[in-house]
Amino acid sequence: MLYIALKILMADRAKYTGLLLGIAFTAFLVTFAASYFSGFMTRGFALIAENGAADVWVMDAAVESVEQTTNMPDSALDRIRSVEGVRYAVPLALGTVDARFPNGRFQTFQVIGVDDATLVGAPVLKDGGVPIVLRAPDAAIIDDGGTSGKLVTPVLETDQWPHDGVHLEVATRELVAGDELLANDQRIKVVGRSETLPRFPPRPLIYTTFSSAARMLPQERHLLTFVLATAEPGLSPNDLAHRIHARTGLRARASEDFKTDTVRWYLVNSEDVGDMAAMLILAMSVGFGVTGVLLYIFTYENLKQYAVLNAMGATPKVLLTMIFAQAGICALIGSGLGLGLCGLVGEVTAKAGYPFRMMWFTPLLGAIGVLIVSLTAAAISARPVLKLQPAVVFAGR
Repeated sequence: MLYIALKILMADRAKYTGLLLGIAFTAFLVTFAASYFSGFMTRGFALIAENGAADVWVMDAAVESVEQTTNMPDSALDRIRSVEGVRYAVPLALGTVDARFPNGRFQTFQVIGVDDATLVGAPVLKDGGVPIVLRAPDAAIIDDGGTSGKLVTPVLETDQWPHDGVHLEVATRELVAGDELLANDQRIKVVGRSETLPRFPPRPLIYTTFSSAARMLPQERHLLTFVLATAEPGLSPNDLAHRIHARTGLRARASEDFKTDTVRWYLVNSEDVGDMAAMLILAMSVGFGVTGVLLYIFTYENLKQYAVLNAMGATPKVLLTMIFAQAGICALIGSGLGLGLCGLVGEVTAKAGYPFRMMWFTPLLGAIGVLIVSLTAAAISARPVLKLQPAVVFAGR
């Protein structure tokens, strides 16, 4: 009977192709939406991902993510370094500053101050240069941080630092090494550009040394935001985090745990995440609706064939098996097509700079979702099949 079910399924090639395309579209839509959402979330902890050498992140006890932070006393660094099991610990400063461009335009930057001695946390330059250039006075490496068209300066020298007001509507070019900005009445000398992981929310970045960050940022009592600690060989990051918390009272999290904390914080606090989640739910609802309707219509249009089989002695159990087998085969083939298409489109999307990241669970979510909806639609469409009387077919009604 399974062979007959397949013959019924493939008898009308146009309907069968349409059914597969509908299911493939659903799998593509759900997987793409979930992967896009995952891309935003992974961009949220880009700063943690960039500092892979850090085993433990130490912060104020109230900090729950890299997005919303408060600073600690400078003495916290020495307290952390004194904890047994800490191989080394370096400071990291985060802050926000409005930097003015030579034509008078201003732009908000996130300032990332790295350790002066080790430069841990500094990015590699686009041209392959090393971040040692940050040791020059007032030096900074800039990064677009997922934005576009923000880091530009006037082409003509007459439009740079003019005395007759701002020159906003002038020809511009990309910032390069040697250009200058002004922040908090302090000169910022661009020594290079980097290409780090894009941020969520997108924002231009300034990488500089801890001492330079103290001059660039508005004056605060404390500047230390995080301490990046590395464990001695043989000591796990989680064990070191527990030790630091017990000795200092500060919040200490292993890098992977801090990534999870940051994602959780975004899910709870970010309004943008709520909008993206609504779009994801809408996409899944539309896709599931398309799959369910197509499967129901397909089964309904083949009621006469099922009635004939019933008249020939096919039991309700056999008919149910045929319907669910058809739905399962369509779901599996359609899901494969949809996931393959999502992978291809995702590659193009990611190269274009969009936050697409197909993680291990996103294709699984799409396939399972399509399978559940397909089987549910099959169960609903089976009801008229089981209630249909063969006499209705033979009577020509």
